[in-house]
Amino acid sequence: MSTTTLPAEAPVRFMQLRSEDLRAEAAIEPDAPSGAPVTKATQIIAIYGKGGIGKSFTLANLSYMMAQQGKKVLLIGCDPKSDTTSLLFGGKACPTIIETSSRKKLAGEPVSIGDVCFKRDGVFAMELGGPEVGRGCGGRGIIHGFETLEKLGFHDWGFDYVLLDFLGDVVCGGFGLPIARDMCQKVIVVGSNDLQSLYVANNVCSAVEYFRKLGGNVGVAGMVINKDDGTGEAAAFAANAGIPVLAAIPANDDIRRKSASYEIVGRPGTEWASLFETLATNVATAPPMRPRPQTQDQLLGLFSAESTGRNFVMEPATTFDMVGRHDTIRPSLEVVYDAS
Repeated sequence: MSTTTLPAEAPVRFMQLRSEDLRAEAAIEPDAPSGAPVTKATQIIAIYGKGGIGKSFTLANLSYMMAQQGKKVLLIGCDPKSDTTSLLFGGKACPTIIETSSRKKLAGEPVSIGDVCFKRDGVFAMELGGPEVGRGCGGRGIIHGFETLEKLGFHDWGFDYVLLDFLGDVVCGGFGLPIARDMCQKVIVVGSNDLQSLYVANNVCSAVEYFRKLGGNVGVAGMVINKDDGTGEAAAFAANAGIPVLAAIPANDDIRRKSASYEIVGRPGTEWASLFETLATNVATAPPMRPRPQTQDQLLGLFSAESTGRNFVMEPATTFDMVGRHDTIRPSLEVVYDAS
């Protein structure tokens, strides 16, 4: 049996051609990101914010109000704490997709909708879940959860709105999935008048801008200011970042007490109904926008120097600080050539 021997230079030539193809592909500019309003039948909206800032409170009341307005709404908790739906279900824990999937797999049974999705007054809700502390990657849990949702027919469910509750101060890839893979049309950030929550909101804006530069289409629809005490830092951040304020939920003791007892405050006909009616309308109609992420100094500039300590001058450390002695500086043996 005869064999054909390739010339010795053939692999080199192949690599040169491949390299040229890659360079040509890399030189192609992506299409300009779309700035038009969302047109898909189902709006998938990812909500990000610092842990404890009130995303779950905001989403439970928002989803409830949307359902009362006649919309078909699905709320998905994507936080490993699995507490997004607790307010909606009166403090009861919702079985998570990851936990249920593992249990069913061991039993040799398939996961069904009724195992993981529950409803209240027109709102459908579920929790993706995550691993216990130190026992796995939360981001990987998110990816596994979405894979299970697709097997259950997620894309055929026909909801008007799908709201995804994401932890914003965790930066591993799974939590950025909706932005990185265009799995949602727009992002909403929840913040307050404190530096840490605005730092997280700014990180989310930075992620959106990064993927827009790569040709992505996800935009930031706006900010919800929670626990608003009227000092104005969050509103100033939104203005600087070029995104609208969709609603400002006041730092009110009545809201705090009711949410602590797992009571929905965004009910039609109640004291806070108009606030969440406005929020529901704004969330539905706000187009995805390209944000302007702020620098660290710009974020600090939102607050007084007394509260941030930004007037502090950093002092460089010395060798003496480290080892307690002054070392002799020896001339370098590096050869330096004249420019000529």
